[in-house]
Amino acid sequence: MTAVHDPRTGEVERSLTPPDPAELAVTATRLRAAAPAWQDLGFAGRGDVLRSWADRIEAHADELTAALVADTGRRTESVMEVQQVAGMARRWAASAEELLAPATGTTAVPGIDLLTTSRPYDLVGVISPWNFPLLLGLIDAIPALAAGCAVLAKPSEVTPRFIAPLRRTVAEVPELSGVLELVEGAGETGAALIGLVDLVCFTGSVPTGRLVGAAAAAAFIPAFLELGGKDPAIVLPGADLDRASSALLWGGTANAGQSCLSIERVYVDAAHHDELVDLLVTKAEKVRLAWPGLADGELGPLIDPAQARVVESHLADAVAKGATVRTGGSVERHGGGWWVRPTVLTGVDHTMAVMREETFGPVLPVMAYRSVEEAVALANDSEYGLSGAVFGPEPDAEAVAGRLAVGAVSVNDAGLTAFIHDGEKNSFGLSGLGGSRMGAASIRRFVRKQTVMTNHATDPDPWWYRT
Repeated sequence: MTAVHDPRTGEVERSLTPPDPAELAVTATRLRAAAPAWQDLGFAGRGDVLRSWADRIEAHADELTAALVADTGRRTESVMEVQQVAGMARRWAASAEELLAPATGTTAVPGIDLLTTSRPYDLVGVISPWNFPLLLGLIDAIPALAAGCAVLAKPSEVTPRFIAPLRRTVAEVPELSGVLELVEGAGETGAALIGLVDLVCFTGSVPTGRLVGAAAAAAFIPAFLELGGKDPAIVLPGADLDRASSALLWGGTANAGQSCLSIERVYVDAAHHDELVDLLVTKAEKVRLAWPGLADGELGPLIDPAQARVVESHLADAVAKGATVRTGGSVERHGGGWWVRPTVLTGVDHTMAVMREETFGPVLPVMAYRSVEEAVALANDSEYGLSGAVFGPEPDAEAVAGRLAVGAVSVNDAGLTAFIHDGEKNSFGLSGLGGSRMGAASIRRFVRKQTVMTNHATDPDPWWYRT
């Protein structure tokens, strides 16, 4: 039995109510049967449904936000999730037809023309994480729906409270309720889901992503994996240190650092190391914990107690190997929850877990470099390659950005992919596998291309018959 905990108090609220394998199979069969009618609505019809759903999400915004607050223990990010999801539904409703429109063409052989269309997968599976439960639960589901797929989604067992109010928004849009279902469940439910769908999208850790990828390969279905990160930031000579320190602090501590695109490593030229660290420390010490009330501070708790142990071990390892804690530096208990104040570390190197492994907490280790070549080498010395940041004069910063082995780079800012979904990007290394979930390419993951070749020629005996 999997228990649902309150991240602010640590108390067990209830246990999960997952479907058994037979019930999950029945749900998948029902969704698959509904897919053809959903596809027959066409892009315009599906767009109208998605816009109606966006209206219902906004009508239930307070209820959804309250559930997300209960799931995660933080408010600002929860409000943002609801707003972004409604906007996402409207964006895909407006753009799906143009991006997937049929294309005609001629060929090198006279008289033979082409018609290429997009054929959606009937049933897409989504397995999503706990750090942004609503946003990451729907970031793949919405474009899949716009493309014409039915969707079976299994959000994280750590944060399941938002499922009930989201289901209510779906139930208020009858055309949607037949092709979108969310189920509670832990790992075994996600594993069972993979064998029932035509394509799976997974967001989560590298170890679980490997299992999902292997299971999808065994089922012979596509898998799109968005996994962990260890995002680097390089601060170049000539950078605006005040601006850089503010962006780095936000990039490393938003959502208490519980984001795959959090800044988790900072490299600054040695001449400006101390000044940047002083700015980071001064600004970090002004950030308050959102305790005892949500309005008492900006920083929420660690959502999953298991992650608190990871953060604790990374900090202990760094200190044992010679790192200095400039501010923060410990996992605190308040009201039964787990909390970490913004932490700045110096004296770090790549022998430390905090520079190699995903910390997923509000921890900013800062390391000096002697040359830009060294900075790039350090930034690329990682198994991960999700995103990163570079600060400095624009021509120099953009040139360095192009040398980083990551899918997206923010220049003179951090974590821009949290808000800017227009640019296509692929994960490097262990940060993921498959097509871009951003930009126009995102929706194309959910269709297969079919080309019809028609011979319009009147010759009853074309040359290739005679070869």
